[in-house]
Amino acid sequence: MDLGAASTQELVDAAAAIAAELAARSAPESAAVCMELAETLAAASDAHEAALAGFVARVDAAGETRRWGFPSTQAWLRSRLGMRDARAKERVTLARHIHRLHVVTELLAKGELSYGYATTVADAVARLDDDDCAKAETLLLDMIGQGFSPGKVAAFGRRIREVIAERDGCEQPPEEVQRGYERSWIDSTRSLDGGRYIKGWLNAEDAAVWDGTLGPLAKPAGPDDHRDLPERTAAALSSVLAGGHKATKVTVICDLDTLTGGHAPARLTDGTPIPAPQARRIALSAGVSPLLLGNGNAPLYLGHKVRFATAAQRQVLETLYPTCAVHGCEVPGILCEVDHVNGWALGDSPTDIDKLALCCGWHNRYKHTHPQHIHTTHDPATGRYLYRLHPPGTPTTHPPTTNPRTVEPGTVEPHTTLNWAA
Repeated sequence: MDLGAASTQELVDAAAAIAAELAARSAPESAAVCMELAETLAAASDAHEAALAGFVARVDAAGETRRWGFPSTQAWLRSRLGMRDARAKERVTLARHIHRLHVVTELLAKGELSYGYATTVADAVARLDDDDCAKAETLLLDMIGQGFSPGKVAAFGRRIREVIAERDGCEQPPEEVQRGYERSWIDSTRSLDGGRYIKGWLNAEDAAVWDGTLGPLAKPAGPDDHRDLPERTAAALSSVLAGGHKATKVTVICDLDTLTGGHAPARLTDGTPIPAPQARRIALSAGVSPLLLGNGNAPLYLGHKVRFATAAQRQVLETLYPTCAVHGCEVPGILCEVDHVNGWALGDSPTDIDKLALCCGWHNRYKHTHPQHIHTTHDPATGRYLYRLHPPGTPTTHPPTTNPRTVEPGTVEPHTTLNWAA
């Protein structure tokens, strides 16, 4: 194959075919040979990462993921490429700044710089302007050349930002103090421009409260939300401090038999099991709401064929949907909108509990404007709907699959939901 004359598609196909063939082969018997092969292959993988960053950068800049029903580039990488959130975030950061890191891009493509170092440099310059970015790139690459670890390089990158803040007239934050406290701590100092630096450490319990409260509020607001995670986290914290957030609550779901002394475990809305004795202790100080379910845990009607779902209906839906009904979307159900499965405008979907689902704001609007790209299925065993996205250009429209369960008299199974403020 003439690599110089081959198209990009042909090169990608060839790389995929070679990788598949290589993965199917057994490793050589010699450990020394395997060590050498691993180093060569790792360098080739870093070159692939350079090419992938270029592809992702073009997709991100053009907003192509929105045409496919994804609210962000990071969501696309998680859903379609199966990446963990941290890895997807790394690749998006590198893609957004690789056009400013000319030397890093060249070294990465040649296999002379590892992907780990490249993402470390990209993260360090993310908040710098172009002039400071070029200077920081030179300094950080010099550190890498001296053999510093990625962790040391990342720490120096943070120090560069502090020096720039001091240069621009902002007060430098205090030195890091010794870790290891059992109690959480936060240190706050005021900057010269009226802002405030905040740093601290949270123990495991307080960190869980932080994640549970700010995590859902710090998710991207939609496809046009270009803030990075630190900016969204700051906005979420401001919302909480101003009282503009919803009260944090946790829902525990258990059978009536468990509540009255049985041994079957309860569960959280995300499926986490809760031991029966602990669920009963929680119930002593929680708000208890009975919820009647039919065979197969399919919820019964909660009435009122009106435009908007009732509070009781939403409580049922939040129990059924820990996240958005769209496959691969991770927006928590408590932050989603109530969606009429067949569309309210069509007149075929009254506001009955077995024809409602939870859908994030982005996908709810996408489903309304691109119904031909949504395939809906219904699981009669759980009562849940699942929306799957089809790429643009799919010729066939898949109608929603609905299987409403008929509950015979005398077959009602009682369940109970326990709600308490965290």
